[in-house]
Amino acid sequence: MAELLLKPTGTRGKVHDVTAASAGWGYVGFGLYRLEPGDVAAEPTGNREVILVLVEGHAHLTAAGQDFGVMGDRLDVFEGTAPHCLYVPPGADWSATATTACTLAICTAPGTGKFPAQRLGPEGIASMSRGTGANTRHINNVAMETRDVADSLLVTEVFTPAGNWS
Repeated sequence: MAELLLKPTGTRGKVHDVTAASAGWGYVGFGLYRLEPGDVAAEPTGNREVILVLVEGHAHLTAAGQDFGVMGDRLDVFEGTAPHCLYVPPGADWSATATTACTLAICTAPGTGKFPAQRLGPEGIASMSRGTGANTRHINNVAMETRDVADSLLVTEVFTPAGNWS
């Protein structure tokens, strides 16, 4: 069985790198960068599609030969707004240059290249709440079944309000 509790490998740069192979999963992978202003993160997608999620902060993003400019709106993940996200198809490179301290999530899955590089949010991200009381969850559907933006990758951001973690 895969180890479910993974601690960061550092405090700056790529602090998580969970591949399908390293986790014993069939398909998905996840990475997390913690960047300071001026730091650069860059990777090729290979045969995988990628959704970059600006969890916190701002970064200048390029992907598949296109300049998407500075993206990011929230400086704290708990601001309650949907994230800025970028879809990158297989066979492309991407790069992010932090313009503020930022946290960048890298979500990956096998892809066919059917979709072009494109901004996915915050415009178009459906936000909703589920549950009540201690079971309340706030959800940002970045790329789910109802939104045809990726070949096989599904990405959802879920917030559990303070006090609901027991």
